[in-house]
Amino acid sequence: MKTLVTGSTGFIGRHLVAQLARQGATVRALQRNPAPNGNGRIECLRGDVTDPSSVDRAMESCDRVYHLAAYAHAWAKSPATFFDVNVGGTRCVLDAAVKHGVRKVVVTSSVVTMGTSNGQPASESTPRHSPALTPYEQSKIAAELTALEYARRGLDVVIVNPTRVFGPGLLNEGNSATRLIKMYLDGLWRVTPGDGSAEGNWAYVADVARGHILAMAGGRSGERYILGGENASFNRFFAALGTLSGTPRLLLHVPRIAAIGVAYAAVAGARAIGTAPAITPGWVKTFYTDCEFSIEKATAELRYVVTPLAEALDTTVAWLRRGGNPEEVCV
Repeated sequence: MKTLVTGSTGFIGRHLVAQLARQGATVRALQRNPAPNGNGRIECLRGDVTDPSSVDRAMESCDRVYHLAAYAHAWAKSPATFFDVNVGGTRCVLDAAVKHGVRKVVVTSSVVTMGTSNGQPASESTPRHSPALTPYEQSKIAAELTALEYARRGLDVVIVNPTRVFGPGLLNEGNSATRLIKMYLDGLWRVTPGDGSAEGNWAYVADVARGHILAMAGGRSGERYILGGENASFNRFFAALGTLSGTPRLLLHVPRIAAIGVAYAAVAGARAIGTAPAITPGWVKTFYTDCEFSIEKATAELRYVVTPLAEALDTTVAWLRRGGNPEEVCV
């Protein structure tokens, strides 16, 4: 039997496919633009999660599905794009899973669905107390509700919620934390949000990919599992990065109101010239609030283990200094 992976060309997806192949799994990868690969265990099929016919073809003879495909961008010309892909695509995948009698589905969500923390690390059971700040966040909340609907109907569906993921891989928008690290090393990043005390949870990409496999093996249907790493403020994160890389830098602390103003200007300018803004007000607000999360549930139920933040940063810096070849993750 085969394992289907959607979003296999994404940041986490590439690591997941590589790990599955190394473990001996036969992987079918649904891709919009399939590229040749030299691994006989990986079969690439052309398709899109919003196209029921291509998802249906890809699902044939598969007994496990990892659904990672998503519209994971800061902005879209129409907010409907987030819902078409993230919600509609999830429903399309789960419909096909029911039709083909798939044994289990792991759906990749995001920790943004849990909102911000409130003085202590939030867990999967912590009531959400903050409003959704971006269309992406709204769409991922709706996608989770869709997945839970199918779980209630009897499909074995597990949801995983990665935090701020970084590490070797494609330097695309889905790997924004590593892009930030690269800009810091290159001397192009000189600011930090507010006074730098806002907390975030930083996860190493190889750990998160492994967490997906653990969720498939031991996750309970209808449950969510936070796949994260260490909680650290921006001050601690950049201090560790400066020490490990040997390039400590003085960073300018940018007040929240100023950053939001810049984001509004960026959106207006991007609309005027027909491009995508690098940041939006909603995402700025996210990075100025505490986002601490607990991985206790994943640790206890899945035996999820994380790489220490300093070690993960050191590995990422070394990879970037070797040239940052994303193909290394496929070896």
